[in-house]
Amino acid sequence: MKKLLCVALGLLVLSCNKQDVKEDFKTAYVDTDKLMEKYQKATDLENKYKIKSEEMGRELETEAKKFQQDYANAQRQAQAKGPQWAQQKGFEFQEREQKLNTKQQSMSQELQRESGVEMDSLVTEIKTFIKDYGKTKSYDYVYGTGSTVTVLYAKDKYDITEELVKLLNANYKTLDKKEVLKAAEEKK
Repeated sequence: MKKLLCVALGLLVLSCNKQDVKEDFKTAYVDTDKLMEKYQKATDLENKYKIKSEEMGRELETEAKKFQQDYANAQRQAQAKGPQWAQQKGFEFQEREQKLNTKQQSMSQELQRESGVEMDSLVTEIKTFIKDYGKTKSYDYVYGTGSTVTVLYAKDKYDITEELVKLLNANYKTLDKKEVLKAAEEKK
């Protein structure tokens, strides 16, 4: 019994010695929802696809109105031209409606694909930026909060979201000016 007590006490002493070694970690967190909301490049990207979607919607709406007008005219003419003509027109309208639906789906898929590619690229860019920022600032951990929460609690003093938004926006403005200058030089 004494041997067992001595072994247990020895293990306790050894484990206590290991706990005395403490590391101080420098941590921070980023509210990813806020970051995406306030990052100008993300806002510009969202606006770009919103405008593109509205343009596509107007195009489809124009075609849909033309379809409805043609259909209404055909219904009025159907009695005068007979059932065979009406049946033929019915097939034509079914085909036109199917083409219109296919075009709508195609436009929607194209928009989703294009915006998805650009959003994936933006997210990768932001992750790389945060990683480099964390290394530069000597953080041990940078956590993400937002709609996909990876931290359940964090003190506000560790929130570096605003600082990153300012840096990302400043970087984006600089890149945007460089691209404008480059495009102007290429036109010469």
